[in-house]
Amino acid sequence: MKKNILIISSSPRKGGNSDTLCDEFKKGAETAEHSVEKLFLRDFKINYCTGCGACYNTKKCSQKDDMQIILDKMIKADVIVLATPVYFYTMCGQLKTMIDRCCSGYTEITDKEFYYIMTAADTMPDCADRIITEFDGFMDCLTNPIVKKTIAAVGVWNKGEVNSTDFMKEAFNIGMAIK
Repeated sequence: MKKNILIISSSPRKGGNSDTLCDEFKKGAETAEHSVEKLFLRDFKINYCTGCGACYNTKKCSQKDDMQIILDKMIKADVIVLATPVYFYTMCGQLKTMIDRCCSGYTEITDKEFYYIMTAADTMPDCADRIITEFDGFMDCLTNPIVKKTIAAVGVWNKGEVNSTDFMKEAFNIGMAIK
């Protein structure tokens, strides 16, 4: 069955390691004939949540920026990939800001499959554990999310280092294996 896949790359660097893994995941998913769209958060204007509470009653954010575009795509997707570089053992600010802004529509992000992609300079695989916990906190607020796979590409710091690792093949194969 063909799925609608949304990849959200939060890397501030186009062609950075996490962004490159997103591209490889996309190639795999497209090989399996899924419909795939990749968003690069850097290309969108997303303000910080102001905590005004307007969305609690209206289900609409009072801010006029690009977040509603992203939220609509998340609601329509069957599969969502959240990708981030690891900064100081946490997700990058761009992705955290986007997650915070899901407040107005998170109740509509239901029955989605999720994949996580993270890249870190640290060589220890458990360096991604905190980010997984942060992602799981987001999942705890959604209805019936299904976390499928996590790619924690460690030991990649400089742009392009991921290209010579087995993480590239892993990203392609996971994308291709989506059913």
